[in-house]
Order: sequence, then C-alpha cells, then structure tokens
Amino acid sequence: MQIGLRSVLSFIMIVILSGFRDINHSEHAPHLIPDNLTSPVLQYKVGVHATPLIENAIPFVGQSYVGFKEALAFKESSGNYASVNTLGYLGKYQFGKNTLAFFGQENTSCFMNDPALQERIFYHNTARNKWILRRDIKRYVGVKMNGILISESGILAAAHLSGAGNVKKYLRSWGRQNFSDAFQTSIEDYLIRFSGFNLQEIESRKQVNFI
Repeated sequence: MQIGLRSVLSFIMIVILSGFRDINHSEHAPHLIPDNLTSPVLQYKVGVHATPLIENAIPFVGQSYVGFKEALAFKESSGNYASVNTLGYLGKYQFGKNTLAFFGQENTSCFMNDPALQERIFYHNTARNKWILRRDIKRYVGVKMNGILISESGILAAAHLSGAGNVKKYLRSWGRQNFSDAFQTSIEDYLIRFSGFNLQEIESRKQVNFI
C-alpha cells in the first residue's frame, strides 16, 4: 500500500515539475511589438542659416563727436576720403570748393590725398558753424518743430548739409523754410538722422586758426 502511495506521489511531482520551463533564454529573444503600435522613423533636416553679410554698415562708435562725424561721413560718402560726387563735392565729408577755399585749400588734389587734413577741416568747420549758430542752439535745443525734437548735433549736421544761414532760416521760421539739396535731402532729414550726439568737445570758434 505504501509502495502504491509513493508511486502516485512521484507521478504527481513529475506532472507538477514538467509544467515549469527555463525562462532564462527569453532574455535574448526578440521583443515583438504589434504592427498597430509601430510608426515609421521620421528624419528631420534642420537648415543652418548663415549669418547675413551686411554691406556698407554704419560703424557704431557711440554718441560722441567721433560717432557724430563717422555717421555723417557715412551718409555723405560711405566714409570714403577719395569720393567725388556728381556735383563736384569732395572727400569723406563732401566739402564744396568754396568751403575748402575758406580754409586755404585751393589745391583740391592735396586735400583729397590727405585724410588728416580732411578731418581737421571738418572739425574746424563744425566749430565755426557752432559759433555762428550759438544763439539758435541756446534758444531752440529741446524745442519741437514739425514734430522734430531739435538737438545741437542735429543743428550742426544740418549746417553741414545746407550752410549755417539756411539752418537759421529754418529755425527762426519755425520749420516753414526747409531747405533741400540737389538730391532732395532736407534740413529736417538731418535734424532727425543726427539727433542725440554729444558734441561738447567741439568748442565754438569765431576765428579759425587753421594753418
């Protein structure tokens, strides 16, 4: 009887143990994913934008006298000492022959070939305009005309464009006499464009001891 019971128990154990299998091999089996859960691999191409080359950019040198003269020179000639326009205005700052004659420069070739001379004439011409317009600068700086806030640097830039006399006419007529040059650039254009520079280092001078 005991032998029969042992046989039955042994048979039961064999049946139970046969229900287990080694699952270690599943670690290396491929993982199967249902088709409805898969999606194609998307490839994106991101364009690389090159930094644009800005030609003829105005050099930024601040709001000082240097910034003022370089901004004005860029407008006049793109900063080119050798520039001559169609009306015969010369150099980096596009001076007329009458202005050059005032400063004793009858030989325009010498003027054109001497950058330091051009810089000196610009400074002294601006200093002289500052003296001519001294009362107007005192009276009108900070005032608005035709929606334009008047500044000292704007006044002196406009004087370079049109002459100090025409700037006086504009200011004293409260903007009714707005001079424009042959290229239709007006006093108001320069008042706006060259506003806000600090020109304290330019000393107003009645007499220019240039030579």
